[in-house]
Amino acid sequence: MIHLAEAPYAIEMLHITKLFPGIIANDDITLQLRRGEIHALLGENGAGKSTLMSVLFGLYQAEKGEIRKDGKPVKIMNPNDANDLGIGMVHQHFKLVQCFTVLENIILGVETTKGGILQKDEARKKVMALSDKYGLSVDPDAKIEDITVGMQQRTEILKMLYRDNEILIFDEPTAVLTPQEIEELMAIMKNLAKEGKSILFISHKLNEIMEVADRCSVLRRGKYIGTVDIKDTNEQDLSRMMVGRDVKLVVDKEPPKIGDVILDINGMTVASKAHGNNAVKNVSLKVRQGEIVCIAGIDGNGQTEFVYGLSGLEPLASGSIKLCGQDITHWSIRNRAKLLSHIPEDRHKHGLVLDYSLEYNMVLQRYFTPQFLNGGVFLNRKAIREYSDKLIDAFDVRSGEGSVTITRSMSGGNQQKAIIARELDKEHQLLIAVQPTRGLDVGAIEFIHKSLIEERDAGKAVLLVSLELEEVMNLSDRILVMYEGEIVGELDPKKTTTEELGLYMAGAKREEVRS
Repeated sequence: MIHLAEAPYAIEMLHITKLFPGIIANDDITLQLRRGEIHALLGENGAGKSTLMSVLFGLYQAEKGEIRKDGKPVKIMNPNDANDLGIGMVHQHFKLVQCFTVLENIILGVETTKGGILQKDEARKKVMALSDKYGLSVDPDAKIEDITVGMQQRTEILKMLYRDNEILIFDEPTAVLTPQEIEELMAIMKNLAKEGKSILFISHKLNEIMEVADRCSVLRRGKYIGTVDIKDTNEQDLSRMMVGRDVKLVVDKEPPKIGDVILDINGMTVASKAHGNNAVKNVSLKVRQGEIVCIAGIDGNGQTEFVYGLSGLEPLASGSIKLCGQDITHWSIRNRAKLLSHIPEDRHKHGLVLDYSLEYNMVLQRYFTPQFLNGGVFLNRKAIREYSDKLIDAFDVRSGEGSVTITRSMSGGNQQKAIIARELDKEHQLLIAVQPTRGLDVGAIEFIHKSLIEERDAGKAVLLVSLELEEVMNLSDRILVMYEGEIVGELDPKKTTTEELGLYMAGAKREEVRS
């Protein structure tokens, strides 16, 4: 009998080098994946993790290096080659057809036909059998555009399993999930490994890596730093390997100096697009200068619609919004943007124009101001470039070609850092930060948390919307819990526990809230 350590590696990536204009994304990287293991790939935003996995999946071809499967060299020129070799990938931004059903997405590209007619019955049986076996409950007839992000991810996983993939790549799989969905995914990954699947797991979240991985390889700025056994390391050591310095994992802050009311919401109601009920129901709250108020809750309880109503992306069914004493209930988005900054939940949909250059994204809400115009009509490209270069430097936004980089080509974390740079630098009295650290590494999270505290201490009002319980407890001065579109609790982070917060989030506990 061959022992695991003596068997050929399931996958070996040997001396991989991948170049893009202005950047070496992967610089002589070697990665070895054992059969039946969960192998984490850790690194800062832009360290080259997704690029390396895209080389393995055939989306890119490396300039140098070799890939071996079960000890034998293989050529992977495209994703079809990868699938033929049993390699599947769940991408950070899902590759699903929004107007297709779950079942249609799972079988897309490997459809069974008879006489030119699509045969769905056998496919449905196989999908439901896989769904039961791995605890991936989905509605095969639901359209992708109508289901939650967590359900979309399950669809992506079932796509891999339907193709009988043995090597499973998860690229930032928890970045868009709720804490409950993350727990479910961790259990699913462990079950897959027990079945003999080999998993490559890209993550920034050290606690998840410590919980689920067997080994962890670390990349930094495109270079391989080392591989460690999880049982022999800890979060602090991993963060040091990743960033190259010690990282503070706990937020330091002084007691808040509360000032005047900046945001005053009274009776806000916002209709739901998904169903006939209201998504936000008669919400009233106040946010004052010098405090961070956090809206906590399980995803899908009205937080998204609440922020849409506040920022002007959706009209209110009833209620009013006052900002700095002015009634802005019917103001346009552009006029609201003069008083508030907004880090949106969906960076691709509402944060960036992906096919614009980075410099144009940096001035999206300000290109029409005198600072960036010549003669009040034409764009002042020199001023835009200088401003963009300044923000890139100040916020360590990494891209291959600096300000002229097409934003779509950047890593998700660096896209997020670009939005944060733009919104924090813009004049504002209120900062709305929705999942601001989603997809960021520990070094970037440390910087963003420090920046939010600085905003608070400079007398700004900060409204944070987060699904990360640790972030909620660490950053907030007050916590408002939203459940089914209503504020059901107001908690002091110094006097509450994550367990009590969880009870409010699940709807098991509620109180009368005073704003």
